[in-house]
Amino acid sequence: MQKFILSFLVVFALGTTVVAQKDAVKEATPTEAPAEENQGGPVMTLESDVVDYGTINQHGEPLRVLKFSNTGTEPLVIKNARGSCGCTVPTWPKEPILPGEESTIEIRYATNRLGKINKKVTLTTNEANGGKQVISVVGNILKTEEEESVPASSPSILKGGE
Repeated sequence: MQKFILSFLVVFALGTTVVAQKDAVKEATPTEAPAEENQGGPVMTLESDVVDYGTINQHGEPLRVLKFSNTGTEPLVIKNARGSCGCTVPTWPKEPILPGEESTIEIRYATNRLGKINKKVTLTTNEANGGKQVISVVGNILKTEEEESVPASSPSILKGGE
């Protein structure tokens, strides 16, 4: 009797699993592809998401300009732009950028600092996708070779020169 009950439970469990798998396959196979909806709205298209200073000398030109366009169907508004630290300062247009128009963002980096540049600028816009664009700011700043600031030594009374 115990073998009969155990056999019945095994057959019941297997049957339930097969039915559940058929239902899962049926749900995973779409009968009709959903139509893609074009929500429209503003779309910021950056010329590049990297501003590369390259290798420059200390105190070199701090300004770089990045072009972008509004490839959407409504005016684009940049609500805010923030550098990852005080050494990276963006300037952005405050007026709306109409569909099809281009504009620029200016990024200034403190080139008095030495070493590798690896910073971010985060833009907050009115785009439907959450309105965040991140721009990487990279490069390398080398120490400027300065001219000798102390004149070469010459004979003097203190050194006993003649």
